[in-house]
Amino acid sequence: MLNEQTIQVIKSTVPVLEIHGTAITKRFYERLFTSHPELLNIFNHANQKQGRQQAALANAVYAAAVHIDKLEAIIPVVKQIAHKHRSLGVRPEHYPIVGEHLLGAIKEVLGDAATEEILQAWAEAYGVIADAFIGIEAQMYEQTEQQLGGWADFRAFKVDRKVKESDVITSFYLIPEDGKSIASFEPGQYISVRMSIPGEPNTHIRQYSLSDSPEKPYYRISVKQEVETRDKPAGHVSNYLHQEVKEGDVLWLSAPAGDFVLDQQDERPVVLISGGVGLTPMVSMLNTMVEKQPHRPVTFIHAAQHGKLHAMRESVEQLARIHPQLSAYWCYNQPTDLDKETNAHHREGYIDSKWLQSIVPTRDAGFYFCGPTPFMRAVNGILKEWGIPQSDIHFEFFGPASSLEPVGAEIG
Repeated sequence: MLNEQTIQVIKSTVPVLEIHGTAITKRFYERLFTSHPELLNIFNHANQKQGRQQAALANAVYAAAVHIDKLEAIIPVVKQIAHKHRSLGVRPEHYPIVGEHLLGAIKEVLGDAATEEILQAWAEAYGVIADAFIGIEAQMYEQTEQQLGGWADFRAFKVDRKVKESDVITSFYLIPEDGKSIASFEPGQYISVRMSIPGEPNTHIRQYSLSDSPEKPYYRISVKQEVETRDKPAGHVSNYLHQEVKEGDVLWLSAPAGDFVLDQQDERPVVLISGGVGLTPMVSMLNTMVEKQPHRPVTFIHAAQHGKLHAMRESVEQLARIHPQLSAYWCYNQPTDLDKETNAHHREGYIDSKWLQSIVPTRDAGFYFCGPTPFMRAVNGILKEWGIPQSDIHFEFFGPASSLEPVGAEIG
């Protein structure tokens, strides 16, 4: 444990980290990849280029400093990150490397303000935090490998089927190449896919939510083809999956991971809210409930620009026809003429508080949501405004975690 003097030194750096945190983490990654380019095989290059990974690490370092005297407060965050580390193949030997370059970045960015006392305190704190990660991840590796159908690291899966779900989303049905059983999972979890793209020096790892219920002989992922926009580059891996990967090809998968999961011990109603490709973990939860908890009331709400971009609508509508406890609603903010003619959506525009309260029968429910970060900020704000307890609000980020402080009321 850390002594009181070390704790006070760490806490004294909180204002500095609030100002210089992102500069420190940016320099950290530059140092790390220059000294250990092999680690580029683990990290998401797109998140690096967009600055998302740097911002996420800066937030994590800041949180560690704020809570340094009660590190148990950040254990839930440690476990969330540890799930991702396990699925990526992060190992104990990586932590001293990270520590060396994080301290080096602090010294470089802060200059003379980074005294020996501050650097020593952060070295001690990093050691304690790293030990927490290593211990939790060791348990996860062991549990993952020893479970029925489980495995360590990455395992070869064959693309059994490739199904177009919308203009931008395609599902891949993946079966183990060795023909053996596969690990079960909790609805809401994800797998990591490791790709070797011809002509590129590094492998790429991407995490995709499983989009069907567990206990099937396959894993299904439903991938959005990310095209280039003003705000972000084209999705390197998603485009390769859509354009080049064919039925019969082999992909390398980690075992399922993640702590954003459906609480199946809870018998209360569930509200599933998604935007865009964020519907993938929601469909997994929905399919699981209609199979295992057929009497549990479910409200399924999905937002998309228009019908051509709306994946899995027919399958959800079919479930709603069969299961009276399921209510499904669509919200299109740019409906096509065909959408309007066929009245294929329940609402034109955005999800807002008044409409949500009009279709959700009770506040006494579990609320789960996933989608683009602005969408999730808005949903989170609506739920808080409605008085939903934090314990009933559950969400998942695709990629590094961000802030969900509400920045507006509209959702697109």
